[in-house]
Amino acid sequence: MKDRTHDEAMAELYREDPAYALQLLNSILEDGDQGELLIALRQMAKAFGGVQAIAEQAHLNPTQLYRTLSPEGNPALSSFSAILKAMGMRLSVQPISQQ
Repeated sequence: MKDRTHDEAMAELYREDPAYALQLLNSILEDGDQGELLIALRQMAKAFGGVQAIAEQAHLNPTQLYRTLSPEGNPALSSFSAILKAMGMRLSVQPISQQ
């Protein structure tokens, strides 16, 4: 049995269950943890064809995308939306439920 990195295992999970990937992103966005969001997006980029393919589909420079998804990255809203679109997702806004 070949050992895999955590990122490889998560990418495989996202490929097999895109609904889980969507649910995870929504959960991270609710919590507002940017570092966690960037980790998930890097793993998802791997799952959805790799950074090169995502960069092409999002009309971004691959080097720029690597930097954007790095731990120090701070994606602009336009880049974030383009990355999500390339992965077959979109950003939406919902009201915070009042309880």
